[in-house]
Parts: sequence; C-alpha cells; structure tokens
Amino acid sequence: MRASLGGAPPRQAHLARRVEELLSERTRASERFFAAAADPLARLCHRAAERFARGGRLIALAQTPQARSDARHIAVEFVHPVIVGKRALPAIALTGEGRTPGERIEPLIEPRDIVIAFDSERETAAAIRAAARRGCLTGAFEKLGAEWELEPPSRDPLVRQELVEVAYHLLWELVHVFFEHRGLLAGRDPGTVHEAGAASFLYPFLGEQERDLEGVIADVRRSIVIKAGETDALRAQTLGECGAELIAAATALRARLDDGGALLALGNGGSATDAMDAVCDLLAPPHGWAARSAIDLSEDSAILTALANDIGVEAIFRRQVIAYGRQGDALLAFSTSGGSANVLEALVEARGRGLATVAMTGYDGGAIARQGLADHVIITRSQSIPRIQEAQASAWHVLRELIELAR
Repeated sequence: MRASLGGAPPRQAHLARRVEELLSERTRASERFFAAAADPLARLCHRAAERFARGGRLIALAQTPQARSDARHIAVEFVHPVIVGKRALPAIALTGEGRTPGERIEPLIEPRDIVIAFDSERETAAAIRAAARRGCLTGAFEKLGAEWELEPPSRDPLVRQELVEVAYHLLWELVHVFFEHRGLLAGRDPGTVHEAGAASFLYPFLGEQERDLEGVIADVRRSIVIKAGETDALRAQTLGECGAELIAAATALRARLDDGGALLALGNGGSATDAMDAVCDLLAPPHGWAARSAIDLSEDSAILTALANDIGVEAIFRRQVIAYGRQGDALLAFSTSGGSANVLEALVEARGRGLATVAMTGYDGGAIARQGLADHVIITRSQSIPRIQEAQASAWHVLRELIELAR
C-alpha cells in the first residue's frame, strides 16, 4: 500500500517514498525474524509456563532508556492481561534507576524465576550471568550468553525494538497455551484430551493429547507466524492509509520543536510505555539525530498517584498539561481504544492551550477520531490490543524519522 500524496510537491513526495521504504524494511525484517524465531519462541513459552506453574516470576532487565520502556511494557502485560481469559502472572521490571540490574537482582531472584534482558549493557549481561548461576531460566534479545537468545535481524535500533515488542507480546499471549496442558509441564501428570469444540479452528492445540508436547509446540509455532503476519498487515495498513497524515504531523511537530517547543507524551498501561519510548527517542535519539525537548506525562508515579487519589484518574494527564503545556508545545497521545477519558481530557486541554496534538489510536479511532479531538489522528484498524500497539510502535518510529526529514 502506497503512502500516496497525489500531486504533492517534490519534498512531500520524497517523504512519501521514504515511508514506503521504511515499511518494506520492516516487513522484510519481520519475515526473517519470525521464520527463524518461531520454534525457539514456542519452546521458550513452554519452559516459561513450567516456571510460572512452580511459582516463578518474570523479571525484565534494562539499562538503556529505550530498553527500559520494553522492560516495563512486558511487566504490565503479564501482571494486567488485557485479553479475556488470560491469567495475571507475576512480572517485575528492574530498570537500573539508582542501582544496576545486577545490584537489584541479587537479593530478589529465586531459582524458579525467568529473567529476560532487553539490552546489551555490561551491567545487564552481569545480571543475566548472576541469574543463570542461581538456576533461573534466562533469555535475551541480544547476544549475552543467555540460555534463550532471540536477536532481531536488523542493525536499525528502532526496527529491532519493534520486533522485540512483537516477540514478547507473543510470549505473553502463548505461554498461557501450556496452562491448558498442565501434563506437559515438568512435574505434572498428563490429563485427558481437551475438547476444543467450536474454538478448535482458532486454537487447535486445545485438542491435543497432554503427552504430545511436540504437537502443541508445532501449533504454537504456527500461531507465532500467523500473529506476526497479522502485525505486518496492520503495519502496512497504518503506514499506507496514514502516510500523508504522518508526514503532516511530522511537519507540524518539527516546526514546534525548532521554535523551542516541547513534546508532551502520554498513555495508559502498555500505551504509557509507548509514550516513555517516544520521549526517549526524542531525548536520546538514535542515528545521530538531534536531541529534542520532551516530557513523559506517564512517568512520575508520585504525581500520577496524587492526582488519581485526590481528583480522579480522569485528571491525571489534563492537570499535567495545565502545569507543563505552553503555547507552541505539542501533545502526543497513545490510546488503543481512542476513548480513554483521561486521554480525551488531556487532548481537549492541550488544544485549548494552543498545543499541536497528535493521537495514535486503534479500533475505528474511537472518540478521538469521531469528535476530532486531535489535529492528526493515526488509526490502526484492529481490535487486538497487542497488534495495535505493535503497529503503533512502527508508526511512531516512522514519525520520529520524518520529524528529522521534515522542513
């Protein structure tokens, strides 16, 4: 799908072609990565389910700013599952604030835990080694000497991060499959065959014998490839349909930032970690891009909990827009539904104060699109929250590059 601008000026046409190139790069990298990673990721789901069944926890490690957003994202997905039927599982993000992951992990980990690293920093590698010595199941998305390593096939840190997000979403979604086959978990007795009934076409592994580990792994492996393909299709839809809107948003944001404005970013839950990543990509950008002013309205737990407790959750972002927002700034909102009350209130407040507004939404755009609450609305047309967030990650990273290319 082309990010066409019709008879656009040469500069705009160049940006449209760049959006197409960035989409093609991501599609190729995704296809290569999940063709190679589907089997080890399926087996990691099985091994992680064994640890969770024994009372283990997932501990996510990160040192770099961008990796911290992924560590926090995977933790919130496991603790607060957004898909009906998924159980809450214990997960903790150790992100190096104050002390290194190694210093924080030593008194915390237990042999039954699962420890996953999200960057290749020396302190993170040391923490992985310490976890392995303790008997933990270890994983990484870099070459760190972990038991399970899934390294994305791209040198672009933005593309790598997008593939990592898809991978840990799939780990979270599919680890639950093995709870339906408890006889396949170490130390558990096999039960009877599950009757999948009308759901058999969606989840064929529910009808497998509990002794047929390889059969279940094969079905999980196929599911990984299918779901990764769904993300590829959604990414293409988002960048194809919204390419011109992304270019317009980038032009508006570049003008604000060049004039001394700041970007305020926000979101709830997993979308809060997307806001965190957006701010990191501006303050500590890759590729030698210029650092630009940005504030994460989802970051300060003291401010968030004070506002939620004293006023209400609906006000947690609006009050910060009142405190920080200035005419000439911009607001970037992430919302999978497009209807979160605190996001809507922040957008209304921001517009009233003269901020440029950009919103990334799922479904049909929700109230943000229907009520025209943002100057630029990027819609990922899906009802799957993990797939929406994955496509939004790509859309933001493309927007980030376009900001540098825009004039």
